[in-house]
Amino acid sequence: MQPLVSVIIPCYNHRQYILDTIKSVINQTYKAIELIVIDDGSKDDSFEEIKKIESECRERFKRFECYTRENRGLSATLNEAIQWCQGKYVSLIASDDIMFPEKTSRQVEYLENNPVIGVFGAVAIIDASGNAVTKRISNKTSFSFEDIILNKHDLPACTQMLRLSTLKDVNGYDESIKIEDWYLWLKLTKDDERLDYIPEVFCGYRVHDSNFSHNHLAMYNDMKKIIQDYKFHFLYPLAEYKINRQITKALFKINKSFSEYIWLRVSNWFRYYLLKSKICK
Repeated sequence: MQPLVSVIIPCYNHRQYILDTIKSVINQTYKAIELIVIDDGSKDDSFEEIKKIESECRERFKRFECYTRENRGLSATLNEAIQWCQGKYVSLIASDDIMFPEKTSRQVEYLENNPVIGVFGAVAIIDASGNAVTKRISNKTSFSFEDIILNKHDLPACTQMLRLSTLKDVNGYDESIKIEDWYLWLKLTKDDERLDYIPEVFCGYRVHDSNFSHNHLAMYNDMKKIIQDYKFHFLYPLAEYKINRQITKALFKINKSFSEYIWLRVSNWFRYYLLKSKICK
């Protein structure tokens, strides 16, 4: 008997993409799937689009849950969906991305034969119309806490498959954090665990103007908030230094002030060595 896989799709204002996402889960070659779709108070017609395919979903999946409610944010929606899950493994995919047909089969096979907490894969970058732009394939097959906190990882969120028990053990996501994936991966790997990577293209990651990943300054400021949980770790000074360097670059792109850019770079350098000397004592 195949292990049950829970697939979570949190949806917010993606009426033009959500059916493609759901259909990509329907088209998985792996059969034992339950699908949980939560519409996070979309202001467009996303939920009406989802209802169009409800009967097909109930026929295809072992279990199908779908509903809408007021907006609570992505992390809260994911935590809510996790409570619905009954699978051995869980995959989470945004409502504008797509899975390729063999993703679930390949990842279940891997997790059944390897004692790791989760596995990821490569992505095809697709545009708003679904056209492939390029592929992103890492040359590494495993990522540690050090890789993740120093931002030397390539773990496309749409490709993840995790052990549901492990995800529940760490109490899911912090609902005050916007870059929820990075926060979670640090929690999952901090006790010498690892996240593995299969160098095969499993998903299409859609790039368009409304992606949060386009807002680099907000993303780096959130990362700086997250690493406060690890401020006594020996890697903290270097991690903070690298994040501050990215914040400085992002601010320069906005303000175009060269003198401010130099000042921020120098002050960041001094802060790094000061923190490093304190932790290493």
